[in-house]
Amino acid sequence: MGRAGNAEGIGGHPDTQRARPHLKGQGMQKNRIRQLWAEGRPVLNGWCSIGSPFTAEIMAAQGYDALTIDIQHGALDYSAALPMIQALRGTPVTALARVPWLDPAAIMKALDAGAMGIICPMINSRADAEEFVSYLRYPPLGQRSYGPTRAAFGLPGYNVADANREILALAMIETRDGVANLEEIAATPGLDGLYVGPADLTLGTQNGRLPPGFDREEPELVEILHGIAEASRRNGIRACLHCGTPDYAAKALDWGYSLVTISGDARLLAAAAGSSAGRFRELTGAPPPGTREGGA
Repeated sequence: MGRAGNAEGIGGHPDTQRARPHLKGQGMQKNRIRQLWAEGRPVLNGWCSIGSPFTAEIMAAQGYDALTIDIQHGALDYSAALPMIQALRGTPVTALARVPWLDPAAIMKALDAGAMGIICPMINSRADAEEFVSYLRYPPLGQRSYGPTRAAFGLPGYNVADANREILALAMIETRDGVANLEEIAATPGLDGLYVGPADLTLGTQNGRLPPGFDREEPELVEILHGIAEASRRNGIRACLHCGTPDYAAKALDWGYSLVTISGDARLLAAAAGSSAGRFRELTGAPPPGTREGGA
């Protein structure tokens, strides 16, 4: 943990100063998500849960505006997330990270790796939201510790003031408490948006009556989704939704969502591979592996 640097990002890490003296006085690269929102355009987010920089690189070439590295449920940890974020450098894709929990160490390390925004699960109250925001901002706006080990190199012109301004704070609404406290969470200073995880939202609000999943059509869940979008609009922040299909994502934009995630690398890989193998067997009549020939 180093001390907070000044507004030019100088201080705390002499190696960083020596490595990038030519960047003093230059601004840090802008967060493209913020730019798209300022232009009134939606953001298409991809999802990476396979711990591989090659997979991240492949996903980055498919036309997404942003990619989220899923450190919470993905088959990866920080040691895998760092090279995945590195793989996005030199592309127009903005790197986000979903952290495992409301944990300052996990949040700050993801930022130090170069993530331009954090999606934090299970934000259930205004106090949770305030704590979350504080971990993303350097003093005096928050309590983030200064040590952008990789970010100082991966984000040209890195400095404290721009990092405070450009980094996105997206709080996940997934529980009954989160929905009940929606308005006060959305009004938290420094919070940039609410991110909806429909699977946990279903489990957390429906008392086990419905299975988890994306693209909810049940009236009671659609009402909650509309309420989250409206609370975001009233408080001047953005609503973001994890979707299963492009059709549902387009519908979410009509509801007022500004960032939509469509499926994810593991599901997309499984769907494409399954479709290819299934079509081959359909054309050739070849039985799938494990199928007994000549009867049961």
